[in-house]
This record gives sequence, structure tokens and C-alpha cells, in this order.
Amino acid sequence: MARHIAIAGKGGTGKTTFAALMIRYLIEGQKGSILAVDADPNANLNEALGVQIDTVIADILDATKNPKSIPEGMSKEIFVQYQLAQALVETKDFDLLTMGRPQGPGCYCYPNDLLRKHLETLSDNYDYMIIDSEAGLEHISRRIIQNVSDLFVISDASARGIRSAGRVRELVQELQLPINNLYLIVTKTTGDIAPLQEEIERTGIPLTGVIPYDEQIVDYDIHSKPLFDLPATSVSVQAVKAILARCQF
Repeated sequence: MARHIAIAGKGGTGKTTFAALMIRYLIEGQKGSILAVDADPNANLNEALGVQIDTVIADILDATKNPKSIPEGMSKEIFVQYQLAQALVETKDFDLLTMGRPQGPGCYCYPNDLLRKHLETLSDNYDYMIIDSEAGLEHISRRIIQNVSDLFVISDASARGIRSAGRVRELVQELQLPINNLYLIVTKTTGDIAPLQEEIERTGIPLTGVIPYDEQIVDYDIHSKPLFDLPATSVSVQAVKAILARCQF
């Protein structure tokens, strides 16, 4: 089974950047096969990785609500499994699944159960599953994505961001999620983070590293260039590499 690693944090903190650069680090280090899962409703991991997506999981689950969408003579289970297989974007270095927007009204218990089983089966084919999640950990809290062993909580260099990171830890405890390792990463730093030390300690999450503010990321975003292709000299690339080496990935 793949090692399941999730990245969470509020919007704008750089968690998708961290996810993309973690995937790059694992590829460059030839650490093993990778399944990337974009579980953030504001899905843009594919853009950070430089790949095109045509289908998101949410659309497949929505389609099961309309019996006319299922071909005659095909069971709902086979239809969902076929569509889920089609949603997998395969590249030479990694594969990608995109969850999409939150589900609408109605019961999704049956398709969610199929999705859970599909992900469990799929993860057996990889060494790593990297999950770009939201701060609320929706897919993890609903046990659609299971067996997360490592959770990186991303915050920008602000007191508000650090407090939001602390709420992620509270959610993990409240839901009794069996996550072995929690890491706090502070991004977009421009100097000494000592003024944030008290807030950081309140989160109860070990500070694992910082990622300085990176003008190259701003430039790549402006020009819609994949962050996966940042030069090796990028301060973000170097910082993520140092953090993951320190965590013994």
C-alpha cells in the first residue's frame, strides 16, 4: 500500500505549491511511483504540475444520481468503476486524480463507498499517494481517503494563518484521525519569525521548516507556468527539498 501523505491549510498559504514541489522531490530522488490526488474543491494542482484534466470525480458521482446517464445493461457499480478509471491522468512521472467541487444535496453513500474502494485498490499500485487537501480535510474526515500517515499543515507567516493551522490539528484530534506525523510549515516568510513563536507553540504542531517568499513563484503564477518547472535555484524548491530531507522522505 502507498504511503499516504496529505497537505492541508487555508487558501493562499502555498499548500498546492508545496504538494507540487514534494512530488518533484520524490521524482528527482527516484523514491517510487506516485499518485497525486487533488482533494481541494478549488482544484489547481494540475496547473501547478503542468497537466490537463478532463474529468473530475465530483462529476462522476453526480452522474450516478441520474439513471439516464448509465448505459442500458450496465450496472451502476460497473459504470462508476469505468468512469473512475477514465478520470485518472497518467504521465511518465506520476498519475493524478482530481476530486472537484463539494457534493450537492442527496445521498452519496453508495458512490462514495465505491470511490473509497477504488482508491484503496488504486493505492496498491503506488509507493506514495500525495493528497492536496483543504483545511477542513473533507475527504479524509469522511474516510473516503484513508490511512493518512503524514499530514503537512501549511500556514503563511501571519498570526491568523498560524491559528488556522492550529484548528487543523484540533480537527484531527476531534475526529480521532490516526495520523502518525504532523508537520507545520510556515511559508512566504520575509525575515525572522520569532514574533510568531508563541502562536506556533499554541498549535501543538512541531515547526518543521519555513519557505521564504519567492518572487519566482509570483512570476510563474502571472505567466501561468507550472510551478513544477521552477528552476533548481528557486528558494522554494531548495526549502522544500531541505524540509523533506529533514523528515527523511
